[in-house]
Amino acid sequence: MTEPSEESTGKAILPLFPLQTVLLPGTHLPLHIFEPRYRQLMTDLVGDVVPDREFGVIALRTAMVREVSGTEHVHEIGCTTVLREAKRLPDGRFDVVTTAKRRFRLLELDRISAPYLIGSVEWVPDDRVSSVHGDTVARLADVAKAAHRRYCESAWHADDWTSPPDDDINALAYRLTADCLLPLEDRQRLLEEPNPLRRLRIACRLLTREAGFLNTLGAVPMPPGELGEFTRPSNLN
Repeated sequence: MTEPSEESTGKAILPLFPLQTVLLPGTHLPLHIFEPRYRQLMTDLVGDVVPDREFGVIALRTAMVREVSGTEHVHEIGCTTVLREAKRLPDGRFDVVTTAKRRFRLLELDRISAPYLIGSVEWVPDDRVSSVHGDTVARLADVAKAAHRRYCESAWHADDWTSPPDDDINALAYRLTADCLLPLEDRQRLLEEPNPLRRLRIACRLLTREAGFLNTLGAVPMPPGELGEFTRPSNLN
């Protein structure tokens, strides 16, 4: 049982960066920027033309899309990210690191006002978890963390696994799945779920499923820290 959140559901205008990946709140996103329109976006972010250096990342519905011309080409729910580090290379390209912040729903696209896409969005708050469900929250958090540990042991056989902090139940599902190689559709499902408890249950099922696949197939992905260039998300650059 949840209660309505007090967080504002107001509207905003955001620069948009469409990608073939889903960004989850709290995760870090490295990007290599070389297309002119997104170089201009980085210039505007670094120069504080864009408020708070915050822009939106939204997933493409299909890899076949080469140019986003309407809202039908991207998922409705995306996530903002804040520019943390930016290195401008001699030829004008950028290497940047951003940190994902908050979810939004895309309402309209503007392809005219700037070289890059601009979206009219509304913020998507989480449902509030009632304090009377504290025991349920704690048990669910323990089950989800156990599923995460099984996944990590199946994927990387890591001996240094540590339990993620669970002081913020709203963020726990994102933390548990941040370094797991889930399909885009699954990550989008997590992003779109507004109820933190349902989101944690989804994360638990996904991690359990993936651990089962890894054990059955006997094939494991590379650890996230060793993926290097392969971790860079495909984009429209």
